[in-house]
Amino acid sequence: MSYTFASATILLLLITDPLGNIPIFANALRGVAPERRARVILREVLIAFALLLVFLFFGAQFLQVMNLSDLSLQIAGAVVLFLIALRMIFPPDSGPQTELPGEPLIVPLAIPALAGPSAMATVMLLVAQAPERRLEWVAALCVTMAVCAVVLLLAERIQRLVGERVVMAFERLMGLILVAISVEMLIRGIKQLARQL
Repeated sequence: MSYTFASATILLLLITDPLGNIPIFANALRGVAPERRARVILREVLIAFALLLVFLFFGAQFLQVMNLSDLSLQIAGAVVLFLIALRMIFPPDSGPQTELPGEPLIVPLAIPALAGPSAMATVMLLVAQAPERRLEWVAALCVTMAVCAVVLLLAERIQRLVGERVVMAFERLMGLILVAISVEMLIRGIKQLARQL
């Protein structure tokens, strides 16, 4: 599957899911002083960005060390995306969430909320398919992280403005689009595997 800058950015936005992460961030930051929240959000977004950059630049070497092919990454990435998309459409029934003591650092906001396994697999997949366009993928990642930062900084206003039901409905719609993308990735991976066999 050949990606453009726009389609790669949209895919990364669907996977990082800033709107769907609003409740996670709101819960994790409940114990943080309101004047510190913006700083914590920006720090967590930067940590996620740095981690995804590492996977974007050194993902190929990681695959070589682990003796994994681009094809296995594509099929595994499709499966992981499919499972994440299903969780977006059918969120698990979770009981009352416990508040984390103190200020969250790295977990659960930077990892796995923003830079989860599917985001890491996606940036590696983009580079594996078109390594000569690495700077384009960096730009797509920059745009994605900037959008995530803006959405999460405005999270409280967004929740008040549109309501939680609209946020949940939009997340399910993004999940549906992500299911279609993951199925397309899987079909292309299976076709490529059939040609190799």
